[in-house]
Amino acid sequence: MTNSYTRMDVALESGVGCIRLNQPEEYNRMPAAFWTEFPAAVASLDASGQARALIIASTGKHFCAGMDLSVFTEGRGPELERGRAGEAARRRLGGLQDVFSGLERARMPVLAAVQGGCVGGGVDLVAACDMRYCTTDAFFCIQEINIGLAADVGTLQRLPRLIPEGLMRELAYTGRRMHAAEAKEIGLVNRVFDTQDEMLDAVQAIAREIASKSPLAVASSKHLLNYGRDHSIAETLDYQQLWMGAVPQGGEMAAYFKARSEGVEPRYEDLAPLDEAGKLVS
Repeated sequence: MTNSYTRMDVALESGVGCIRLNQPEEYNRMPAAFWTEFPAAVASLDASGQARALIIASTGKHFCAGMDLSVFTEGRGPELERGRAGEAARRRLGGLQDVFSGLERARMPVLAAVQGGCVGGGVDLVAACDMRYCTTDAFFCIQEINIGLAADVGTLQRLPRLIPEGLMRELAYTGRRMHAAEAKEIGLVNRVFDTQDEMLDAVQAIAREIASKSPLAVASSKHLLNYGRDHSIAETLDYQQLWMGAVPQGGEMAAYFKARSEGVEPRYEDLAPLDEAGKLVS
């Protein structure tokens, strides 16, 4: 996969996609270009149908320093009447929120590999991922409160579903750093590693394991887990009946049992490719 991005490197190999933030001298901050390039990269990998897992990683000392302040000041256009300005601001914020919602909409699971600081917008990003891993020097900080702002791109909505509410409120109100050991203790991250290289090797291995499974079954599992997070158990069970009828997986099971009877590992077809609008390619 060719890389035409300025803020990240994008790769796809053996069913595993990787988006690696590549501005370590800036601590991988998120200027305006990030908010255009990142969703484009996620959508491109998802649309290919070949990406069965996606790793979000970065370079340098810190994972991400968060949103660059220029995002708040650039390209605002002429002064508007107060109501119209508020409506426009709401739409701009909705666009930023949608960038990370795209990680949840993507058909493949997303694994975040965090080293050093994960601050502000970085927390928004990793909260939208399926799984999180970090190094011993990692820390997470809801930085927005420290600059006089309520976090507004997803942290306040997603993090309470990942960690205890009392701790969530403490972090949101104080802006203190939560270090790796605490993040592991309360379940925000799955595992902690001594070095970035060790972490990336382990996360790659997990992603390859996911990629070896049926992409149809994995995508169905992700969709159903996300649905269940937002609905009651009864509603989710009813919905699963409809989903399994609409997206049958008998062919995947047949491929598995045929391979096992032949003494080989099962191989599954990629998901159908999508166009830029996320619709099936005809």
